[in-house]
Amino acid sequence: MRRARPGAPPRGTGGRALTSVGAGIGFDGSRSADRRDERPGPEPASAGQERTQSKLWHITLCVSGTEIPLKEVRRGLEQLAHDHPFLLTSRYANDHAEVRYWEEARDLHDAAAVALRLWGEHRSSAGLPPWEIVGLEVIDRETYHQRVAEGYGPPPAAPVGVHPY
Repeated sequence: MRRARPGAPPRGTGGRALTSVGAGIGFDGSRSADRRDERPGPEPASAGQERTQSKLWHITLCVSGTEIPLKEVRRGLEQLAHDHPFLLTSRYANDHAEVRYWEEARDLHDAAAVALRLWGEHRSSAGLPPWEIVGLEVIDRETYHQRVAEGYGPPPAAPVGVHPY
């Protein structure tokens, strides 16, 4: 007795064929020229407007762990600043650091996900200490500027670069 879905071809008969499926409208912002002629009908007027626009998010990432010589911490943070060009400023001590930068993302969830991966993904390439993330703040650009204007937010990152506490 053979067990199979009703109507399914027997195994190994080559009854399956792979076909290509188009990604659809709006996948890369437009249809390719060879696919336009295949589908009749008008182009959606708001195909580009349907996508959520990305925004700028101010990220503050705090890490902490066992003590490391200050020279090593500074060297790692300087390399991170080189590898991640949007890094605004870093402050550090021998057992903790704070990294602040701007991230472009669709929404807060995406910005936070990228921020939470930053330290781990650059740990070996930048020679960062094996510290863990102990704090994360993600705020939109408007909130950041409002806080700074009212004097109660994070201080503006005027001294761009890597600095000790």
